Amino acid sequence: MNPNPSISERIQKLQLCVIIPTYNNHKTLRRVIDGVLSHTQNCIVVNDGSTDATEEILSSYPQITLLNLPKNKGKGNALREGFKKAKDLKYQYAITIDSDGQHYPDDIPVFIDHLEKSDKEVLLIGNRNMNQDGIPKKSSFGNKFSNFWFWFETGITLEDTQSGYRLYPLQFIPKRLYTNKFEFEIEVIVRTAWNVVEVKNIPINILYDPNERVSHFRPFKDFTRISILNTILVIITLLYIKPRDFFRSFKKKSFKDFIREDVLASSDSNLKKSLSIALGIFVGIAPVWGFQTLAVISLAVLFRLNKALAFAFSNISIPPMIPFIIWGSLETGSLFVSNPVAFNWNTPVNFQEVKIHIFQYLIGSIVLATVMAILFGVGSYLVLSLSKSSRR
Repeated sequence: MNPNPSISERIQKLQLCVIIPTYNNHKTLRRVIDGVLSHTQNCIVVNDGSTDATEEILSSYPQITLLNLPKNKGKGNALREGFKKAKDLKYQYAITIDSDGQHYPDDIPVFIDHLEKSDKEVLLIGNRNMNQDGIPKKSSFGNKFSNFWFWFETGITLEDTQSGYRLYPLQFIPKRLYTNKFEFEIEVIVRTAWNVVEVKNIPINILYDPNERVSHFRPFKDFTRISILNTILVIITLLYIKPRDFFRSFKKKSFKDFIREDVLASSDSNLKKSLSIALGIFVGIAPVWGFQTLAVISLAVLFRLNKALAFAFSNISIPPMIPFIIWGSLETGSLFVSNPVAFNWNTPVNFQEVKIHIFQYLIGSIVLATVMAILFGVGSYLVLSLSKSSRR
């Protein structure tokens, strides 16, 4: 099989290979390998413990790099082994293509074209157009389900997140990946997107032949594994990724830009702005020391409030204000507990006192946070409303 010279040379220049994970797809495997070899000799096949005629077929291709895994451990594990081998062979990119005959190797040049045109690192996913005739409804539903959670976890809108026909930038995907089966392909694109790598769809052709295609997807087991993974990814998104990304963007802004863009020029309503300020004040005073940023950004995302305003006002708990907040919380708490301890400015006001009088502090801080959030929220609403009126 002689590769197309122009495509082969471009692939070689990009230091790109094609990885084919396979498990008991002997009916379609030869066609897929022949199609790939017509474009490039940089082909890695991962035989994931196949028990059919796969090994016999692969023995007739001395030009491929072959990985024989003794036991089937899942597509994710096979891809991970393929990526590792590709890195060892100094490849920079890898196109993955399923061996079930669903994908056309003739679409490889489409990936090459988009990669060469990209001005930054990119992970490309073939868009199979799941709305066309012949696509099983359960596959279309599963893809929509996956698309929604990918958007929630990354903010990126895609039409197809489950296609196995992809181009990976090997140096920019996470060094450690934890899943082994079909959910791997979700983990890798979400976590790569978190690394600020562009992830996008490109159009590809697709063939669904029920007489040839062998799917190893187990609807209940694999859907459950995917759901568990998405639950974990959502938690990480809310508690770490969203706050991290916001904090990075916030650090780049001057105070003047913040006032102009996030307060005055924001398209949010005055109610939404004042609720965001109230949330920031509440979290800043509430007893969540050390987790204010995580808490306020997560809650702002959850309730679709203004993250910048909420974060800015949560900084009411900056060091110079901490003694006043502790003192106010302890004093407020004394109104709600039996045998309260009275404090004055001659009494040390620090975290040691909080530890000793923890219940009084907790009750007081929550009440104080609620009262101050209401005052700041109502006050900011009035100020913003008057400011808007004066600008008319």
